[in-house]
Amino acid sequence: MSKLVGMGAAAKAGALSATWTFPAIVGGSFLIAWAAESAQFFMSQGLSLAILAWVQTLPEFAVEAVIAWQAPRTPGGMHLVSANFTGAVRLLVGLGWPMIYAVAAFFHRKKHHRPLKEIRLEDEHSVEIVGLVLPLLYFCFITFKGTITVWDGLVLMAIYAAYMFILNRIPPKELENPEDEEWPIRKIVTFRPALRNATIAALFLGGAGIIFFTAEPFLHSLLAMALSLGISQYVFVQWVAPFLSEFPEKLSAVYWARKVTGAPMALMNMVSSNINQWTMLAAMIPFVVAFSAGHIQPIPLDPEQRLEFALTIAQSALGMCLLANMSFAWYEAVVLFSLWLAQFLIPTLREEVAVLYGIWVAYEVVAWLMKYRKPLAFVLFARLFRERVMKRQGAGA
Repeated sequence: MSKLVGMGAAAKAGALSATWTFPAIVGGSFLIAWAAESAQFFMSQGLSLAILAWVQTLPEFAVEAVIAWQAPRTPGGMHLVSANFTGAVRLLVGLGWPMIYAVAAFFHRKKHHRPLKEIRLEDEHSVEIVGLVLPLLYFCFITFKGTITVWDGLVLMAIYAAYMFILNRIPPKELENPEDEEWPIRKIVTFRPALRNATIAALFLGGAGIIFFTAEPFLHSLLAMALSLGISQYVFVQWVAPFLSEFPEKLSAVYWARKVTGAPMALMNMVSSNINQWTMLAAMIPFVVAFSAGHIQPIPLDPEQRLEFALTIAQSALGMCLLANMSFAWYEAVVLFSLWLAQFLIPTLREEVAVLYGIWVAYEVVAWLMKYRKPLAFVLFARLFRERVMKRQGAGA
């Protein structure tokens, strides 16, 4: 009886805390969404989204750091570390990407009275799509050797630094007509440069501050409610905690996707967060574990953890392949969501789902080699890299 009373008290306390932390998270998410949408006209959209991804993934970094810190002293602690990491990545691709399509399709039909067949991406988005390749290839190597080390962390950091360097070379979007933008963006972009830059910086910092200081009580409030409902620790760490810590990203994505024309930016917000997690979030893990344990040592991956990584790599690789033609079609969103839902509802199907992901990736690669499908993202990225990074304009340069 006392246990039931304690569970009820925890749930009540969690619900009370959520009444103020949830609106704060929503408000902070809108602030940084406005900042990123305004900043894309004065720096590359990819760079503004990369900054946004850092702000939005602060809660996820905090959760992963706490789990990694406790791992050396917790039985099965490294399983919880990998569960949180792989769950966060799989949620973005399997739930986040289809959610963006669903929101855009709903508002497109509402506005135009016809279905939305696909979300068309812009040329500069090729940088984010191709940016997934190196982290995924390197994680294939990590999974194959069966350990994560601080040296792996340094390599992943270097990959992310190269990605940011390229993003910084991409020009900002052209602002054709400020009146077409929504009220906050319309006002910000017409300010004089000093006030405009200060406003964008204040929105980024203000939103980041709100999310940073609200994230922990927000997570704790919903953790109390989840545990009171009997949700297991592993399920909470792999699915509930990542869903809650990624909540700011999902809010921003819905905000942009509802405008339909903002759906590509919403999708790239998720892709940028994917890259952030495959590089910087993963790189943090061996360092935090080493500091906690008091010495540097490889983190071994057992067969179950390697399967989790293989499944997650295969899902992200498929997502990258599907975006390589610079569009995201309705059936691709349906299949990504269906495969994620299958392994979520029936965890024993993880191996079979990983094989299905792998088969589809192989099909896409063969289709590229046979020139049945064109990996347009790689072509556009090569051109942008040549023109913006290598500073070569055309064949005559």
